[in-house]
Formats: sequence, structure tokens, C-alpha cells
Amino acid sequence: METPAPGRTHRVVLVLLSLAVLHTSKAQKVQNDIDIYSLTVDSKVSSRFAHTVITSRVVNKADAVREATFQMELPKKAFITNFSMVIDGVTYPGNIKEKAAAQEQYSAAMARGESAGLVTATGRKTEQFQVSVSVAPAAKVTFELVYEELLARHLGVYELLLKVRPQQLVKHLQMDIHIFEPQGISFLETESTFMTNELAEALTTSQNKTKAHVRFKPTLSQQQKSPEKQDTVLDGNFIVRYDVDRPVSGGSIQIENGYFVHYFAPDSLSTMPKNVIFVIDKSGSMMGRKIKQTQEALIKILDDLSPHDQFNLISFSAEATKWKPLLVPASTENVNEAKSYATGIRAQGGTNINDAMLMAVQLLEKANQEELLPAGSITLIILLTDGDPTAGETDPLKIQENVRKAVNGQHSLFCLGFGFDVSYAFLEKMALENGGLARRIYEDSDSALQLQDFYQEVANPLMMSVAFEYPSNAVESVTQDAFRVFFKGSELVVAGKLRDHSPDVLSAQVRGQLHGENITFVMESHVAEQEEMFRGPKYIFHSFMERLWAYLTIQQLLEQMVSALDAEKQALEARALNLSLSYSFVTPLTSMVITKPEGQEQSQVAEKPVEDENRDRRVPLGGGLKLLNSPPRLGVPGRFLAPPPPFYRTTSRLVLPELTLRTTVTAPPLAPVQAPSVILPLPGQSVDQLCVDFRRPQELVNLLSDPDQGVEVTGHYETAKACFSWIEVTFQNPQLQVHASPEHVVITRNRRNSAYKWKETLYSVMPGLKVTMDKAGLLLLSRPDRVTIGLLFWDGPGKGLRLLLQDTDRFSSHVSGTLGQFYQDVLWGPLDTADDRRRTLKVQGRDYSATRELKLDYQESPPGKEISCWSVEL
Repeated sequence: METPAPGRTHRVVLVLLSLAVLHTSKAQKVQNDIDIYSLTVDSKVSSRFAHTVITSRVVNKADAVREATFQMELPKKAFITNFSMVIDGVTYPGNIKEKAAAQEQYSAAMARGESAGLVTATGRKTEQFQVSVSVAPAAKVTFELVYEELLARHLGVYELLLKVRPQQLVKHLQMDIHIFEPQGISFLETESTFMTNELAEALTTSQNKTKAHVRFKPTLSQQQKSPEKQDTVLDGNFIVRYDVDRPVSGGSIQIENGYFVHYFAPDSLSTMPKNVIFVIDKSGSMMGRKIKQTQEALIKILDDLSPHDQFNLISFSAEATKWKPLLVPASTENVNEAKSYATGIRAQGGTNINDAMLMAVQLLEKANQEELLPAGSITLIILLTDGDPTAGETDPLKIQENVRKAVNGQHSLFCLGFGFDVSYAFLEKMALENGGLARRIYEDSDSALQLQDFYQEVANPLMMSVAFEYPSNAVESVTQDAFRVFFKGSELVVAGKLRDHSPDVLSAQVRGQLHGENITFVMESHVAEQEEMFRGPKYIFHSFMERLWAYLTIQQLLEQMVSALDAEKQALEARALNLSLSYSFVTPLTSMVITKPEGQEQSQVAEKPVEDENRDRRVPLGGGLKLLNSPPRLGVPGRFLAPPPPFYRTTSRLVLPELTLRTTVTAPPLAPVQAPSVILPLPGQSVDQLCVDFRRPQELVNLLSDPDQGVEVTGHYETAKACFSWIEVTFQNPQLQVHASPEHVVITRNRRNSAYKWKETLYSVMPGLKVTMDKAGLLLLSRPDRVTIGLLFWDGPGKGLRLLLQDTDRFSSHVSGTLGQFYQDVLWGPLDTADDRRRTLKVQGRDYSATRELKLDYQESPPGKEISCWSVEL
């Protein structure tokens, strides 16, 4: 390898928390010159407000200058608050300035051909931050990045996401997450896409009523992929999810250092009936995968409608068409008819958003005028489109104006932008102007799930016209305190500042409408008690509530700017800018200027990206997930372990035992050994296994059900393909469903879907259940003192979904189902006298013919291991 000249700079990407990959051996050697000897992540979550500090310490082990690039990912909703580099004992800080003030430095950097925009969008939920610096031989550099975010509640959980990818072994690697919730932590779970069983030993979780501490501190050997390799297994997401206890009042007022935050999420309210219009784009650009995924999602969404709801469908291309002339009740008959209509939607033509939206409003207005809307119900319009308007009215501003006038504050509009060919800014403004919100749907294998998840967020309205009221002599500078709708699984948050000489007790009322009637929640909080609660613990980021108030205020001001008129927009921008500078937040209105040592680039500028930037750029989806399919491989040669007469299998011939003539007979090549649909360990036996295949047309199969274990397994078997099209496992405690298909695994809990592709490493621990998946694609669902259920997408011979069971001696006497029956009264008949490879298996009075056969054990990676088992066809 070429030896660099003295002083020559070699570029190396030091990826601490990122998705970048180095491909060449030369780059790998240069990278190894920069050694990360310490990497720590410290995240303190105090009353939903997360303060995260990433600290990386590196040393240049080369004898020449090397350039290291600190690169990491952070949540899109987070604001960077500080960045610094310490080089040779000198600190080089990042200074946050108004964007205009940093423009000169930004332009100069761009003119030099340098990448000045240091923060870029990288995925659905994250942005990437990076900065580079030249490091002298033997010199050490400490990078420190700080960011903050308010964790929002979605479908009943708060989620803290951390990216982990050091790309080399790190001597001291430690992550600490401290959570303090005065309301009490109701549940806590962790999930990782890189965790192995060995790494799991480095993960510890402790929890009491109000506090939790998650620590991950792997040793060097635990980080290694294998003893022979120096590569690290750390590569992916680390997620902490939790929720809090809810008082009867539905809310909690918390006070710290002269500021308060009011959380409101009552969980005892019944769902209000809704009137919903689904407006579906069927233009030519939706052709193919998009329209199929939309149909799939729409069919499941229709199934989720309550009998108390009313609905209608509008599909549009160059023209808009309504399914029914009026809203119809969500009866079984109407839902089935709507599903048939959705299945028949065909994509072609232009995009007439204007007419489709006005038709939706007219349907709701007509129903209202004719008094067809149930008392106390809520009206929603859900628009899904993948492109800009091309037919009818095509001026976005005019469309927004038309829709705003038609809606007139009476309905809530939610806009879903499918992919990156649509103007997200156009949809966002139209939604925010009409009491809703916008969401991007990413083009990927789970697009249908994204649509379903969004619908679940708005499927259960609990209150309308929600207003928070506080004594005027007690508070000031209050954030948004009026909300059109409160949905189940979410949370309304109001923050503010206590006035000087405010009362000792802060009281509040939350008023709203429920089923057409007024409802009021009353609550109060003792200021001194609250102040004391947050004053003591060392793991709390103190004065966090003031920063929480500033963060929430800025986010709401930025949102209001989207739909504000020019004069109002300037005033909102001025307020947001002032707060961003005062509290050192990198927002869309500010920039961070990062200073460098003398002789290097004068500065780099970090700016926060916005959703519609670089609209044509395609963002990597799913956190770099990839479905790995190996080509089918034939069974490996092996000895057949069946009873006599003895014979063994070779690659291309059958060798018979010694008879009168000693000769070898060559037979035609044998068909490859297949993997059975299911492998069952036999009760009371440690060696023999039962291989089960399905031959009769069955379609939906109740595989097993054990009410004492609280588990049920069903599947859909396609006889023509000789495989399962899906297998579903349902647990009662925790209430959770796992749906496995050849495309992916979907875990549903509390109406929230999480999709995982096969062979994507997964390690999730929640109360009462552990879910793991290894690189071979084996998904294990294990519970203490319960049967372990395994699912696998086998891509060897007999490709398809497979099911396996472990610890079957834990089944109760009430287990039932097509497979469950084998764990009841099972009697083996004697060996067949004519062929001792055959015998009869009697199960609950029914006889099955069992044959000793060679099968592939799919619990081994393809091509699998040949095993001898008793084979039964059902």
C-alpha cells in the first residue's frame, strides 16, 4: 500500500452512529488508523423530555495526518443544542446563529466545494449530522453532540430511538438511558435490531414506580462478530418504549423551576362515532404496487370501522367518483360492498385533487343539512395522493383556498403523501389549515402498514373542542391551549411559565365535548411539592421544564407559520427565531457555525432540513433493512438414520446392502429432500420428532390453541403451493399479535404495527414476552414457563413459511387444534410387519399413518440438515 507523504491528508469516515459503509480494504486500513477508544451515549428523559449527549473519543494511531468525520443520526423532531470538539486541550465550539448571519460562511463553504449542510435527512425518522476534522499523528479528539426532544405519545407509547453503529470495536462503549416519570411508569420495553444472545448479557434494565435505568455496556468480545474477526456486530437501532400511569382526572400538572407542563390523556372515555370520507388517488402514477398497497390497507381499515360509524369512498383521477350518493352506516353488508369496490379500483389518468376534495366536503355538508349525522359525532376527511394536481384546478394556492372555504372549520382534514413525487408542503398546509395534519407514506414493502397505522391514530376520537383553562393570575406565556380533537393513544400537552407570586396551588380545568355533551376535568398541583420532586435526583437534567416549554413553543410556532398569512407569519417567525437563539436550538430558522483549528477549513455550517427539501432525492427506507434471499440449495449428503433395512443416501445413487452378488446399482438422481411444513418434538421423547405436512385442501387452519397458556396459532395454507401464505400467533398477555408472511413479520400491539424483514436481527424485551430473530431468519417468541413458538421463512428446498415449537411439555391439558392434538392422548401402534418404516399414530381416537422418512431440518441454515423423522400428512 502506498505510504502517504508527510502532512498529506487522507479522508476517512469515522461512523459512530450512522448508515454509511466503507467498501475498500484501503479505506478500511485508513479507517483503523482512527481508533475510537471511548463512545458513550447518555440520555436523560425527565417527564417525556429527552436530553441526549453523545461523546466520542478518538486517537490517530497513524504516523501521518488523518481526517476523521464524526457522523451520527438523530430523530427528526429533535433540536441540536450543542456541539464541540476538544483537540489538544483546546475546545472548538459550535455557535448557533440566525440563518441569515451564517449565510456568508455557508456560501463561502459551498464555493470551495465543501459540504456545508451538515444535517441531512437520512430515513423516515432520522436526520444525519456530520463534521470532519484533521487529526495529527498520536493526537486525540473528543467530539460531543447534544440534542433534545419532547417524546410524543403515539398509539399509547412514548419512543426513544438511538442509532448505534461504531463500525469498529470500541474498548469503552456504554449507553445509559435514565427515565423519570412522576406519574409512574406503567410498562417499559426495549428493542434492538443488532442484539445477539451474547450481547443481551450486556443489557440491564432496572425499574421502580417512577424511575427506570437501561444500561448497555458490551465488552470487546461481546461486540465481535466472531473470535476470528475484528468486525463489530453493533449496527442498527436501539429503542426504548414506555407509557405512564393515568390518574382518574386524565391529566398531570408537573412544575419545575418556575415552569409547568400539563399532560392530558384520559383513558376511560368511550370512542365517539365518526363520519369519514376516504379520498383515494387512482391516477396513472398510482399504477402497480402503490394501488395494490392502498387497496390492501383500505380493506383492513374498512374492517376496523365501528358499526356506529358512517363512511363513503371517493376515488379520483382526472375526474372524481363517489362510491355511494350519501354516507352509509358501517354495517357488515356495506363494509363488504365497499371492500369489493376498493378491490376494483384501477389506476389511470390525471390528478384532480380540487374536485375530489370539494366532493368530499359536499357529502358531509349534505348529510349535515339532512340531519343524517349522529349527534355528538365527528367528521373526518382522509386524502391519499402520490402526485401534484394535473387536472381541473391545478394551482396549489387556489386549491388550498377552495378547500379552506368549503371546510369552513367544520371538519378535520388529514393528508397522506405517498412517496416523493408529491409536494409535501402543499399537503401539509392544506391539512393544518383544516384542523388536521399531514404524513408522508414511504414507498416500501410496508406501505400498507404505514397507512393502517396512520388510520389507527385517528380511528378513535375521544373528545372534541378541548380547551385548557388556568387562573390568569397564576400563569403566563402558555403554549397552545385549544385543540379540535383528542384521539385515543395520543396526548395533549400544554406548557407555560408561573407568574411571580402565583398561588401555592395551580389549578386547571379541561373542557370538551363528548357524545354531544359538555364534559369538564378538574385538577390541581401543589407548587412546592412538585418543585421538590424534581430538585433531588441526580439523573434528572435540571431546568428541563423551561427548555421543554421553549421546545414546544418553537415547534408550534413553526407549525403555525405553515398556514399563516404574510404579516402574521413574520411575527411568528420572529418569536420562533428569538426563542431558538435564546435556548440554543438548531431549528429551520437558525444555523450552527462550527469552528475549526487554524489552518483547516474556517468553519462548517449545520442547518436543520425541512420535509420538502430535495424533493426528488430518494431517502433510504426502513433503516437500511434488506430482505436476504439465498438461492435454493439441495440437501447435503448424509447418512439415513431410519430402522433396517439399512441403506444410505449419496448424491446420485442408492447403494444397497450386501446380498448374493457384490455389485453397485446406479439409480437416477433422487429428488431433493424437502423440509416439512412443521416439525414437532414428540411428548416425552428427546430424540424422535414428528414431521407434519398438509395435503388436503384446508386454507384457514387452526394450528393450535391453549387457553391456559393464553396463545393461539392460525395459518392460511395454500395446497397448490404446498406452503403457508401466512401464520399468525396471538397472545392474551401481553395482548399482542404476530403475523408472518413471506414478505415480512408484523407485530401488532395496542393497534400499533411494527414490520420486520426476514433475517433482520431483532431483540425485543417487553413485560411477559421476548421476541428475537437471528441472521438465519429464525423468529422466536418466548415467555417464562410457557411454550416457545418459532417462525421462519425457509428459503431452502421447499421454500416457504415454517413453524416450530419448543418446550412443548409446558402445554396444558386443554391444548387443541390441528397441531395441538398431538399433545393430547397420543398412542403409537406397532411397526408394520411388512415395512417397519411404517406405523399407526392414534390421536384422540383418529388414526394417522406415520412413515419414517428423511426430511430437512429447517431449524438449521440452508441447505439445512437431513434428519430422520416420523412423517404424517394431514
